[in-house]
Formats: sequence, C-alpha cells, structure tokens
Amino acid sequence: MKRNIFCVALAALAALTLTSCGPKTKAGAAATQPQAEKATLVKVAAVESEEVAETIEFTTTLLPFKKSFITPQMSLRIDAINVNVGDHVRQGQLVAKLDKNQYNQSSVQLKNAEQNLQRMKSVYEAGGVSKSQIDELETSVSVLRETVANLERNIDLRAPFDGVITGRYNEPGDLFTMAGNADGGVGVLQVMQINKLKAVVAISEQYYPQVYKGMKVMVTADVYPDKEFEGTVNIVYPSINASTHTFNVEVMVPNGKEILRPGMFARTEFNMGNRQSLVVPDVAIQKQMGVNDRYVYVIKDGVAERRVVTLGRQVGDKVEILSGVSEGESVAITSLSKIKNGSSVEIVAE
Repeated sequence: MKRNIFCVALAALAALTLTSCGPKTKAGAAATQPQAEKATLVKVAAVESEEVAETIEFTTTLLPFKKSFITPQMSLRIDAINVNVGDHVRQGQLVAKLDKNQYNQSSVQLKNAEQNLQRMKSVYEAGGVSKSQIDELETSVSVLRETVANLERNIDLRAPFDGVITGRYNEPGDLFTMAGNADGGVGVLQVMQINKLKAVVAISEQYYPQVYKGMKVMVTADVYPDKEFEGTVNIVYPSINASTHTFNVEVMVPNGKEILRPGMFARTEFNMGNRQSLVVPDVAIQKQMGVNDRYVYVIKDGVAERRVVTLGRQVGDKVEILSGVSEGESVAITSLSKIKNGSSVEIVAE
C-alpha cells in the first residue's frame, strides 16, 4: 500500500514539473526574439537644380587711393610746418616753408649775372669781346635762373592733392636730408587721399574674361560687419602672374565719411555671372560634432543614408551643394536628430 502511494506521489511530482517548465521555456524564447525597428517619420525635399549667382570672395587690405611724400628736391633748413598728422589739406595748400637764405643769395647772383650780361653785350657790339664770351655768360645766367626757379619751388611746399596728413617727419629748424623716414619714404610730410580707397585683389586667371573696368564689387570690412560698400573695378591689370596664375584688379571703394581706413582688412565679393547648381533647403544640412564636415540624410527605399557634402553659397533659405548628392534625390528635412545612417524611415507628406 505504501509503495502504491509513493508511486502516485512521484508521478504527480513529475507531471507538475513538466507542466511548470513547459510554459516558462516558451516565454523565455519569446523574450529573446528581437523586435522589428520602428520606422521614423520624416519629411523630405528634392535636390533641385537652380540658376545661382557665382560670387567669389577675395580678402585684401585697403589702401589709400593716392599717397605722396611732400619732399623738397634739395637739402634745406625747415622754417615752418603748418600742419600736423590728422589735418585735412586741399590741393595746393601751403603746408611747410623752408629757409630762404640760399634762395636769396642765388637771386642776388642771378640779378648781378643778368646785369653783367647786358653790359658785356654792349661791349660785344663795340667789338670789345668775342661771341664765345657772350655765349658763356648766357649759359651761366641760364643755369642761375634754373637754380633760382628750383629753389623757389622748394621753399614753399604745397599739398599735391586733397587728403589727410598721415606722417610728419621733421620739425622747424631741422635740416632736411634725403635720408629715408620711418614709413619707408623721403619727405617732410606724408599725405594720403582717403575719401576714397582702393583694394588690389589677386584673382584666378580663369575669371579674366568675366572681370571688366566699371564692374561693381561688394566690399565689407570686419570692423563694420553690418555695413556694405559698393566698390567699382578701376583697373584690370593686363598681365597674368606666371607663378600664381592670377591677375591683379584694383577696386575703388568710396569712403566719403572716411569711416574706412588704409590698412583695414577687407573682403571683396565679385559676381562672376550665373550658373546651374544643385540646392537643398538649409534645414537639411547637419554638422558633425568635433569636425567641420557637413552632411545630409539621403532617403532611398525607406532607408536613411548619411552623405558628406561640400557646400557652396547660401541662396535665400537654400544652400548650394557642390558635391555629395545628385539631382532628384530626396533629403530628410525633419526628425534629423532621431535618425542615423541606415535608419528605417517612412516619408510623410507635407
């Protein structure tokens, strides 16, 4: 009897064990099965071809439109300087006076030589001197006249054009010499025309046919980020630099209020005409953290593909794409933070 009870209990225990293990094994298997990735909903925009203005930016340094050292042609002592650095001057304005002693002495010598020549001409007519002696006297008088005229031009130093004094290298009482000054020139004063400036830009030879005199150029200076100045091509240099394959262009920049200054860093933007380019909405452009790469997500067959792109210029709310995508492809413009390369996506209508 006991044996039968034991056998029944053992059979019941075995049945209970099989019953509890069966469902547990099935549940564990179901839990380890991967769930299918849920597609991210995105909106897309087509890569389109549009006509885009081809603008090229070149950096340069602003220069005075004119620059001159006010210099006498000989060494003379300085009597007076009438202007200081920063003063505006007009063309022909007297800016400095030099010592007149040498001029006065030469003027007296000239007057005596002229009087002597007149006397000797009377003697020549009476046969008292030869023609060659008269010729020598006339030559001496001519040389003295030129000396006096030259001294007269150098006694009064005048501004060669309207401008502003940017250098003063001597003081009254100094003996002017032809030694160079701190600004690399020779002169008592330096004057610059700054109510208009110029920018000399080196441009790649491929653009030579598109650049012409009178062409408008947009100029900006970093110190005035919100201001634009419309410059004009003043000179297109006729030769190409064989080493750099560039040619120089001089741009005249109006500066009536004189807020720009020679030596400022500037950017010049040339419009070289229109071209067909690929564009995408600027919201599609992503930047990779830590580097300067830009990329978009191209959507094809329900999958997002990360593409590194090369950007051109901003055109309204679109960006020119120079490489990385093809016309007609679709790029994601929403849910960009939720997708990555290879993500499943589902396109939704606008």
